[in-house]
Amino acid sequence: MPKELFGTDGIRGIPGQYPLDDATLFHLGRVLGTYLSCSHTRPRALLGMDTRESGPRIAGAIAAGFAETQTETSFAGIITTPGVACLVRKEGFSAGVVISASHNPFHDNGVKLFSSAGMKFPDDIEAELERKILKNHDHAAQPLTMAPDAALDEDYLEFLEGCAIPGAQLSGMKVVLDCANGAASWLGPALFRELGAEVIAIHNQPDGRNINAGCGSQHPQSLQHKVAEVGAALGVAFDGDADRAVFVSATGKLVNGDGVLLAAARYLKSTGQLKGTAVVGTTMANLGLERVLASEGLTLTRVDVGDRYVLEEMLRSGATLGGEQSGHIIFLDDSPAGDGLLTAVKVASFVSLRGPLDGLVAGLKVFPQTILNVKVRSKPPLDSLPEVARTLAEAERALGDSGRIVLRYSGTEPLARVMVEAESTEDVARWSRALVAVLQSSLGA
Repeated sequence: MPKELFGTDGIRGIPGQYPLDDATLFHLGRVLGTYLSCSHTRPRALLGMDTRESGPRIAGAIAAGFAETQTETSFAGIITTPGVACLVRKEGFSAGVVISASHNPFHDNGVKLFSSAGMKFPDDIEAELERKILKNHDHAAQPLTMAPDAALDEDYLEFLEGCAIPGAQLSGMKVVLDCANGAASWLGPALFRELGAEVIAIHNQPDGRNINAGCGSQHPQSLQHKVAEVGAALGVAFDGDADRAVFVSATGKLVNGDGVLLAAARYLKSTGQLKGTAVVGTTMANLGLERVLASEGLTLTRVDVGDRYVLEEMLRSGATLGGEQSGHIIFLDDSPAGDGLLTAVKVASFVSLRGPLDGLVAGLKVFPQTILNVKVRSKPPLDSLPEVARTLAEAERALGDSGRIVLRYSGTEPLARVMVEAESTEDVARWSRALVAVLQSSLGA
């Protein structure tokens, strides 16, 4: 049964409106605190947030719910999503809560939950929490005001510094960091300066409303310009909560998560650290990645979109490397969380040890691909819509082995996503138009 509150990446919405109203958030804290008390004698929860102006009130409402269950709450203040996941593991918290809407604009926000293992709760646990939250959320205590604990930042930075590859020399490396005016605005520059790099930080002046605004991993153009302007060896663009990162090479080439997976797989294989021959990706990974990995004796295992599903497959199969085209990369020997800052440290280490990023992704032929969104009024199973199923079957027959199509609903927005990938741009344009048209006629809002 579809969940009402939780999507593929937590709860999303408009602050002050359901499900991000005070009452629902209060009961989220209360229900989660009660759940934690079943397995922890003295439950402890860690709260953190990105730079959105709505973050403190949302955190305070959840903390008020925790207080009702005698759950001890610590507040990390502004910190990355994977930073909370790391600290939950490192400091022995019973659970972690992040207030963030990731790469969305400031007027959105969300809540992400992490278990004591620093991983997102399984779908069945989220469904259980959701059922109890919805059962009774008609009142709420006043949101609490909390002071952040700065020592938590230092613990997280210490962990990240330890993820640099031994032998890598970042001292003097010129790196441009686009912090998306988000959670990495202080942590990113501090980390790379501590590692000895020469850091040029851009979009690192958050004001509560400029997070992801024309910057960050969704808008890397200004990063490409800055890398060329200052002659940097590497550029990194984070999203608002820094769980993803995309890169710019010294020549200005944009390298997304597919390129990072290739560079990392090559390095780990060459050093005997890649367990097995599989790299885990999603249905959105480019066909070019699958083919270049195959040419080097490696396989790409595809799962549904969402870093939780990547991690589940990695744990099931024993793979140590996985991620998403969007820049969520999991180095499982270091962390079970997709962490943009950790990924940035790894890629900078690869560049230090093996040379420029362009060479590390050589041979990756990126097939033409488009991803289009269609606003929908409801989300019935796509295969239950005759015209959609007919057009999809026709497109798949036409493309054969020379292309791929993925139709899916967004887990956080009222959207259907259309991904078409093929050897020719003409085929991409033709079939993406056809699929968008049939979706709009069948489900358009």
